[in-house]
Amino acid sequence: MKVEIDSFSGFRVYPSKGKLFVRGDSKVFRFSSSKNSSLFLQRKNPRKIAWTQVYRRMHKKGITEEVAKKRSRRTVKHQRGIVGADLATIAAKRNQTAAIRNQQRISAIAKAKTEKKEKESKKAKPARAPVASGPRVSKQQMKGGKGGR
Repeated sequence: MKVEIDSFSGFRVYPSKGKLFVRGDSKVFRFSSSKNSSLFLQRKNPRKIAWTQVYRRMHKKGITEEVAKKRSRRTVKHQRGIVGADLATIAAKRNQTAAIRNQQRISAIAKAKTEKKEKESKKAKPARAPVASGPRVSKQQMKGGKGGR
């Protein structure tokens, strides 16, 4: 005995019961009742009709066997070093007090200022002598564009 399945509701259709509907593209649809065939011909969506098997499967109705939920694993946090600083240096900086950090900042600023002064003093020594030049001529005029108009 071959039991068919209703194309709309998902119910069983036993031999010699129900209706068979063959569409123009020769696809076969089986219906257990006129209610199912009517709703199918009205182009109703069986996913939105509460008593169909498709709706029940989609909304997880009547599934009592799978009571135990799947356990999700907790994510474990890891500490990793960043480029240019390994984990030990990062931990050392984190454990520093605000006073030490402030002291380091002040010393770094002082060092940068002294380096800047040294650089400027070196720059100031080789001063160029002013070049004796005739009338000022722009680059455009030197190229001789437009015939000197």
